[in-house]
Amino acid sequence: MGSPFLPGRELGSRFYAEAVRPLLDARFPELPYAAAHIGPGSDVLGFDTTMSTDHDWGSAVTIFLREEDAGWSAAVRGTLLDRLPREFAGHPVRTHRVTTVRGFARERLGADPLGPLTAADWLSFPTQALVELTGGTVHHDGVGELTALRQRLAWYPDDVWRYVLAASWTRFGQEEHLMPRAGQVGDELGSAVIGGRLARDAMALAFQLERRWAPYPKWFGTAFARLESARALAPRLAELVSARSWPERQDAYAGAAEQLLARQAALDLTDPLPPRAEIFHGRPFWVIRGDRVAAALLRRVTDPEVLRLAREPVIGSVDQWSDSTDLKSPQWRPAVRRVYRPEE
Repeated sequence: MGSPFLPGRELGSRFYAEAVRPLLDARFPELPYAAAHIGPGSDVLGFDTTMSTDHDWGSAVTIFLREEDAGWSAAVRGTLLDRLPREFAGHPVRTHRVTTVRGFARERLGADPLGPLTAADWLSFPTQALVELTGGTVHHDGVGELTALRQRLAWYPDDVWRYVLAASWTRFGQEEHLMPRAGQVGDELGSAVIGGRLARDAMALAFQLERRWAPYPKWFGTAFARLESARALAPRLAELVSARSWPERQDAYAGAAEQLLARQAALDLTDPLPPRAEIFHGRPFWVIRGDRVAAALLRRVTDPEVLRLAREPVIGSVDQWSDSTDLKSPQWRPAVRRVYRPEE
């Protein structure tokens, strides 16, 4: 019978404290470093279960050296491989990484986040990559570089944030009236598909309003459930995706949109806006007027680069205009960035 399951975060913390740190202290007592359990993996976010243990799971640590100490990487890596056990607490030990903060971030983002970051940079970073860099656990940071990077990448600059929010409300404005119209002509399936899209956009907007990076689809709903706004919002969205008729669907949407608008109003990101859904051009369809909300957000923008983007169709971040997993790979980031700065 195998060992009892331990969540990866707990296992990783114990592994560092009991196995890795004593070894590094003994062999490299003067070498500054950081140690963390970050990057891809369900365990990084605390979402792993016993099923997660079937691949790429186990005790692991990433060691971060300063750029000027990168020459020690091979020695540190060799020591970890030679001296650490193959099992810890009854669970497998994974391959260890020794890198630098800049190198690790470049690998995840396809860019150097230690230099100046423009709006185009921020908008071309997939939120999953930002989750991987800012989530997880830092066991030790004797240098401060990793902590500083995570603080820097914690959230968008304010004007980029407003632009991303405006893109979410723009998406609402483009489809909120289509859902009841499709249902009214008897296309309940089409209406339900649009309702599902609106529900997903509402969940994404909830992450944005709480300044939290949204993970990729497998853990999107799980992470959403942990948001402060989810307790009130989730029942509305559940009604939206499960409704059997378009009138029920649109009532659920209107209630969810009003909740999101109220949450945004509390952040003072715009001048006051009407807080309720309204009738669409005399038709019996409830809409929040997402275009109106987007315009109000953009009126508060002062950053010149974001103002330039706001004069064009407001497409938002790469996560808002593409569902392609491959497009969000680091190697595609230069091409994605040129969407925002085609002159480069």
